[in-house]
Amino acid sequence: MSEIKVSMRHLRLLKPTLDTPFHISHEWWERSNRDMRIELRSHLCPEHREVYARYFDTEVIDWIDPRTAEVTRVDGLQHVIREHCSRQPDYIDDRLSLVDAVFRVFLANGNVPLSARDLASIVGRPSETILRTLAGRTTYKGLRPVEEG
Repeated sequence: MSEIKVSMRHLRLLKPTLDTPFHISHEWWERSNRDMRIELRSHLCPEHREVYARYFDTEVIDWIDPRTAEVTRVDGLQHVIREHCSRQPDYIDDRLSLVDAVFRVFLANGNVPLSARDLASIVGRPSETILRTLAGRTTYKGLRPVEEG
C-alpha cells in the first residue's frame, strides 16, 4: 500500500469536523482591524459593566494559574470576565446567540480549544449547528479552527 502525503497547506483547506478544535483567534482580530476590548465589554456582568463604565483602558496584569503556578500577562477585562463574570448563573443562557454563547465559553476557559462536540455539551445547542456556524465562510468574533503547526 502506498503512503499518501498531505502538506500542511492542504490540511488547512480541509473542512473542519465535529472534533476539530476551535478557539478565539487573536490574529483574526488584529488582521480585521477590530478592537476586541470593545467586544469584551459587552460580555461583562452588570456589576462590572458599571465598574468599567468610567474606565475605557484597563491594564495588563500578572495572573498566576492556581494549578500550575505559571505566571501569565493577561488583559484586566479578560481576567475579570474569566474570574468573576463567567461564574454568574446567567453568564451563558438560552437568550444568547449561539456565537455569543461560544465566545463566552472561550472567555471563561482561557481560550482553551474545544470541538463542536465539547461546545455543544456546554452551550446546550446541537454540535452540527455549532460546526456549521463556526466552519462557514463568515468568521464570527474570531472563532476559528486552531491552526496546527
